[in-house]
Amino acid sequence: MPTATAGDPAALARDFDLRRLSPDFYADPYPVYHALRAHEPVKRMPDGSLFLTRFRDVQAVYRDPKTFSSDKTVEFRPKYGDSPLYTHHTTSLVFNDPPRHTRVRKLIAGALTARAIAAMEPGLVRLVDGLLDAAAERGRIDLIGDFASAIPVEIIGNLLDVPHAERAPLRDWSLAILGALEPSLTDAQFERGNRAVSEFVDYLRDLVARRRRAPGDPQHDVLTRLIQGEAGGEQLSEEELLQNCIFVLNAGHETTTNLIGNGLVTLTEWPEQRAALLAEPALIESAVEECLRFESSNQLGNRMATVDTEIGGLPVARGTPVTLCIGAANRDPEQFPDPDRFDIRREPNRHLAFGFGIHQCAGLSLARLEARIAIGRFVQRFPSYRLDGEPTRGGRVRFRGFAEVPLLCR
Repeated sequence: MPTATAGDPAALARDFDLRRLSPDFYADPYPVYHALRAHEPVKRMPDGSLFLTRFRDVQAVYRDPKTFSSDKTVEFRPKYGDSPLYTHHTTSLVFNDPPRHTRVRKLIAGALTARAIAAMEPGLVRLVDGLLDAAAERGRIDLIGDFASAIPVEIIGNLLDVPHAERAPLRDWSLAILGALEPSLTDAQFERGNRAVSEFVDYLRDLVARRRRAPGDPQHDVLTRLIQGEAGGEQLSEEELLQNCIFVLNAGHETTTNLIGNGLVTLTEWPEQRAALLAEPALIESAVEECLRFESSNQLGNRMATVDTEIGGLPVARGTPVTLCIGAANRDPEQFPDPDRFDIRREPNRHLAFGFGIHQCAGLSLARLEARIAIGRFVQRFPSYRLDGEPTRGGRVRFRGFAEVPLLCR
């Protein structure tokens, strides 16, 4: 079979296999996404699953949760077997359908009201300014380790009221568990992910026991809300409680880290856009939306067809796994004129970075707040910041971000 090259879009689409990706794809997947949209927008993978790259197809699947299920009890069994990873990913909010999904989401969303999120802003500003002060003292930082990752760990740690002295392992646990969601899983990733779930659950059992003895304010403390359940309603089982605490920490951590890191790196690559943001700080809201669209932190979603159906005019058999390529949908020229241009004034900008429908990210308002404060204040504090070497990609296809970004802070 001939080898696909970037200059041969038809071959790129023909040869695409999500389980066999080149280093070039991890660095820049967008030429492949464009090729797929043009030549095979509903791409059948060698394993029989489908890979969608058009905005309209991805959105249509999101709109129809009855036909396209989020439940992973069948799909994840061959991948994880009877393991801690299987227990976690089939119990957490994101990989479930109603009614379980509805019960848990309602409890989490109740602590993420507009009023509750607004109340977090002063503390978030203090946190970010403290990190910026430390960066100014050093003059150079790793954007990810010294800044972007520190923000969501602190915010989500506060939401669950995890004692500060106990937060050190949270980032590594999260990275290990989410890393095991990659399409291809190495033995090392599998072992690391299972160990992280086990250690996380052991820690949470103790934290939950302490919180049962001394409950927090359920208006602000998500863990207390999950423990108490709905007033007069059904309580979560111990397994649901523990696994969804892990989910809350994971969901709010890596994607927000990537949003902040991707946004600040992208602004170095588009200097006229950074100059516009410096001149008009009020553009930060639309700038964050463009960061979400242009380099979506979460690039892939998954569903399973529950009945015989069709996507984009093509028949889809019941039981077919479907991968929603959010990163490709958010660069679809049918939805976004000049989609490969980073434009912080883009309007409208109805991207799918947070998903769509009943599974839209419950913490999207919090993620937007964190990004507005972090990116906006970083740019104003260090108007001439620049890369101090080559950034290191995170090596993920599902979660797009950086592992390290050396920066000079000026």
